[in-house]
Amino acid sequence: MACLHCRLPHLHLPSTPPTLLRLPPSAIRCGLRGGLRKQLWRGRVLTTEAIQAVQALKLAAKSSPVRTEEVFQSRLGRLLKADLIAVLGELRRQNEWELALQVFSFIRKEVWYKPDLSLYSDMILMLGRNKLIEMAEELLSELKKEGLQPDTRAFAEMIGAFLQVGMVDKAMDMYNLMKESGCNPDKLTLTILIRNLEKVGEDNLASAVRKDCMEYLDFPEKFLEEVDKKFPKRRSLRLV
Repeated sequence: MACLHCRLPHLHLPSTPPTLLRLPPSAIRCGLRGGLRKQLWRGRVLTTEAIQAVQALKLAAKSSPVRTEEVFQSRLGRLLKADLIAVLGELRRQNEWELALQVFSFIRKEVWYKPDLSLYSDMILMLGRNKLIEMAEELLSELKKEGLQPDTRAFAEMIGAFLQVGMVDKAMDMYNLMKESGCNPDKLTLTILIRNLEKVGEDNLASAVRKDCMEYLDFPEKFLEEVDKKFPKRRSLRLV
């Protein structure tokens, strides 16, 4: 099977010298998706250059692969590191997944690039939402080839992707692999599993996950009460 790079639209990405940028040491909290991660771009406001690059990419994609390649060469190749990351984030936000994959591939060819779990997790989340499960699995494999090991969030995004398409067995296999790998399930992971397993009537599996809350969470009873309040359709299934 061809790698993810080979399956992208026919696009010969240029190799460009890096533009150095000192990023601030501040950090942002990822909310339910867990933990602190380094701030990859300046706040949430895109620069003019980043906005123009996003617009140019979207227009070129409607034209031809040749025009898209020209935009990569003329615009993206000149962007600062932070702006390039911001372009990727904005394309994900707009669910322009094909362009996002191309930009991600471009970023990985830059000499300043260092493998980043948060970027991979963001991409897996996007692919999962679009039910592109095979591509999501390929990204999970590729992050390992780059010397990374999936963390709790990467596992959670892959579990969510499988559940998006009803692949319960694969989702549970990934959940078990998460635990075996030493990554403790967080509230997001447990909520995703409980909510979706109960939704499809997998009461026994959901009950097993609820029991895991006792091992992995500090206040499991309170957490389960909150889950049941937020998703009340199957409140009769309780922790035993």
